[in-house]
Amino acid sequence: MPGRAVAEGIEVDELPENVLRGQLGPSERLLWAGQPRQGILLRAIDALLIPFSILWGGFAIFWEASVIASGAPIFFAIWGVPFVLVGLYIIFGRFWVDARQRAATAYGVTSERVIIASGVFSRSIKSLSIDTLTDVSLTERAGGGGTIMFGPRPPMYWFYAGAGWPGFGPQVVPSFELADEARAVYEIIRTAQREAKTQLAQGTATHIGRR
Repeated sequence: MPGRAVAEGIEVDELPENVLRGQLGPSERLLWAGQPRQGILLRAIDALLIPFSILWGGFAIFWEASVIASGAPIFFAIWGVPFVLVGLYIIFGRFWVDARQRAATAYGVTSERVIIASGVFSRSIKSLSIDTLTDVSLTERAGGGGTIMFGPRPPMYWFYAGAGWPGFGPQVVPSFELADEARAVYEIIRTAQREAKTQLAQGTATHIGRR
């Protein structure tokens, strides 16, 4: 399916296989490719953020409207604009930013690496060597979806992960956030790890034998 180019970033409708094949080495094999869950997502933190955003945004809009209606000096009207913009962002904008980031993200598992390609305006490639991954965890949801994390979960991760906060990328901890078949992808990664370690051991044994 043809996509729409977004600067030098990933085309929103581009197939993940096409994005990732351009990143492969000469002997590297692509074992799996996919994308995060798509569309607007509600997360656990939204149980707190949605009421807070409505209170913040509602008060900011009410205050701004009252200032304009009262004919107060222009300074007060300008002063309230940033608060209104922040309110609109946390009510609506952050959901769009999060969805846009996920639409421009591709996941891949190869014979050598785990790859996360992302970026709306510029392409960022996160690459983790298969044979050095030590902390790979799977959290499954009902329906087969889930999250595969590559590294320990930091404190407060539940607060900022995927919330669309400026300055916090969607991959603070490298992870695959999948709509389905999370366990199947996890097993592909584990199998690739075992094969990589076997090849490394065989290569080491051959090198020692030649001495």
